[in-house]
Amino acid sequence: MDHERHSLIEAGLGRAAESLGDITQPVIDLFYARFPEARASFLHHSPGKPESLEAEMVGNALYYVMIWFESPIETRIAFDSSVPHHRFALAVPPDWYRGFIEALLDVVEPAAALVGKERAAWAELRSGLVGLVERNRTA
Repeated sequence: MDHERHSLIEAGLGRAAESLGDITQPVIDLFYARFPEARASFLHHSPGKPESLEAEMVGNALYYVMIWFESPIETRIAFDSSVPHHRFALAVPPDWYRGFIEALLDVVEPAAALVGKERAAWAELRSGLVGLVERNRTA
């Protein structure tokens, strides 16, 4: 575990939480703005209550942000199975998967008011999570 970078991410997340509160709707709004065709997929996979699936997906993405420096192996294992599963079983292209992570980070990072070493930790976090999607793009 990388305690220092993990602490830097937690500090930024704390500030973002104070500033934004629940990030679910801003993340979903940004994701759908970038990938409007994805809304139909959420409706298809969660008929009648897509907001439940949306909240679950935001929670999952946030979880991996929170544990990236604490447990990168767990994150790699999850992405190595999840990205191909989403692509083949759910018809969710890797671009949507990546886009969802980027939407979450694009909402949270500005509110995190990053300073000093935090910027580098967040850049490495983004690179790491996006890299896991990309390495599984054709898996």
